[in-house]
Amino acid sequence: MMGGMASEETRTITTPTPPATRGKTGGTATRAWATRLVVVGIMLSALNLRPAITSLGALLEEVRDGLGMSGSVAGLLTSVPPLCFAVFGVMAPRLARRFGPAAVVCAGMAAIAVGLAVRPYTGSTAGFLAASALALMGIAVSNVLMPVIVKRWFPDRVGSMTGLYSMFLAFGTSIAAAATVPMTRALGGSWQSGLTVWAALAAAAVLPWLPVLRDRGTAEPSAARAQETSAEDASTAAGGGAPAGSRQARAAEAAAPALRITRSRTAWALAVFFGLQATAAYITMGWMAQIFRDSGVSAGTAGLLLAVTMVMGVPLAFVIPRLATRLPQQGPIVLALGVCGLAGYAGLYFAPASGAWAWALLLGVSNCSFPLALTMVGMRAKTGGGVAQLSAFAQSTGYLISIPGPLLVGVLYQSSGGWGLPIALMAALMLPQMAVGVLAGRDRTVEDEAAGAA
Repeated sequence: MMGGMASEETRTITTPTPPATRGKTGGTATRAWATRLVVVGIMLSALNLRPAITSLGALLEEVRDGLGMSGSVAGLLTSVPPLCFAVFGVMAPRLARRFGPAAVVCAGMAAIAVGLAVRPYTGSTAGFLAASALALMGIAVSNVLMPVIVKRWFPDRVGSMTGLYSMFLAFGTSIAAAATVPMTRALGGSWQSGLTVWAALAAAAVLPWLPVLRDRGTAEPSAARAQETSAEDASTAAGGGAPAGSRQARAAEAAAPALRITRSRTAWALAVFFGLQATAAYITMGWMAQIFRDSGVSAGTAGLLLAVTMVMGVPLAFVIPRLATRLPQQGPIVLALGVCGLAGYAGLYFAPASGAWAWALLLGVSNCSFPLALTMVGMRAKTGGGVAQLSAFAQSTGYLISIPGPLLVGVLYQSSGGWGLPIALMAALMLPQMAVGVLAGRDRTVEDEAAGAA
């Protein structure tokens, strides 16, 4: 699929156009049309970045019984997402350079659709894991490239666009958590049908990217337009193709030496912060519904509680990035979110059922560390190439850090017979998350740090 999408960066449209109709107006209209499609693509893609995980969390007990999983194996299953994100996410910048970020995201959505359609019917734990890995591969590359697409197409609106796709990501996460159990019942009670239905949403997310790829030579991102207005005028007057100056600027950026990202302290702080918040998020998505069910809450209510936790990200994921971009340092936001997380874990430990709705709300606020981390990725690098490298490094390293968390929770739960030790672990991890988040939120860029360390 990707082979046919090659040369996204260089292809231009050369269809003859009468001189009277050729020029800036037509090019601007084409770019505006493409920009609207990119916005739709971002929103639909964001909707698909978590249902593969939260739909499984809502039916984890049924899947365990259906496939004969132990608690430890189920813990391994909840660790698969960060493992796939770490392994496949690091490939995203190279794929984006070869095929273009929009093409890779489009292929990622297709992989999610196929993986979700296949995994419930494999009939074995190994097959279920393999099909899940295919879907998670698509999520991984899209995770990394979303900040790149935002930086390239909307450089003057990083906060608002990051907030937009973070909001849709949270919406998709919460909808999957809340609707999976009712849809399963409506479809006859089969957990296979309840999980398969989310493949249709991923298939829909492929569609808006296809016209962008077909006409990718006619529409340049707004970053290039803002920086190369005079070159655009000359180029469109001469023949109506993509602006030569913007292509030269992007070619120069691609030819620049790779950033030595590991020399940046901010990059490391952001990677650890990303890893610890991901640990908390995947423990929550994989196990929180089960925590409530074990405390006496019904399966349907437990799914709703998980949905409440996820849906908190819908408004806050839009507000927090916008607020973060207006502050010189993001440390205060990091601390506020961390305090909410500590309060939520304390509630789960002492009164999981009686205060369930309050704990779900508090943990939902705490989980908004994810859109904050994505916003800081866009703020801590100067160029699109720097954002791509920082995004890949922070997310891949971060997801590697997060792998043991959900697995360890499953082991502690099975060995101790209760949720006391797992919840204590979650609360303990919140403290270093707050510390490194403050460091990652300082007003500096990875390019300056890497150059200073050279």
